Amino acid sequence: MPHSTRGKATAKIVQAARTLRTEPTPTEDKLWKELRGRKLVGLKFRRQHPYERFVLDFFCVEHGLVLEVDGGVHLDPEQRAHDRARTEFLQERGIRVLRFRNDEVEDNLLVVLQKIVEATRASPPIPLS
Repeated sequence: MPHSTRGKATAKIVQAARTLRTEPTPTEDKLWKELRGRKLVGLKFRRQHPYERFVLDFFCVEHGLVLEVDGGVHLDPEQRAHDRARTEFLQERGIRVLRFRNDEVEDNLLVVLQKIVEATRASPPIPLS
């Protein structure tokens, strides 16, 4: 399903994304070093990408794939409910979401990267609108 790369992101969301790009968590920074510049099998990812009312940690537009890196706050029941609703919102728009805990990225980066590659191979690129 074709989709806009930003949806209807507000100026506030765009500014939040810019701010988050300048202040990455150490774990996001570690993953970004492996993704930036098409290092991972030629896949292009955007970091802290605004999309409608959300800022996506990493977004591969070509494959409609979002990567989220979750710290301890995501274990809170309210945050988990918010994360589920956010994932459903994105899936309704044809965007897939892969979530990784901080410890997965920190301790098993190669496994995380392999899961990302497998996810992009499982579905063809999406035509953009």
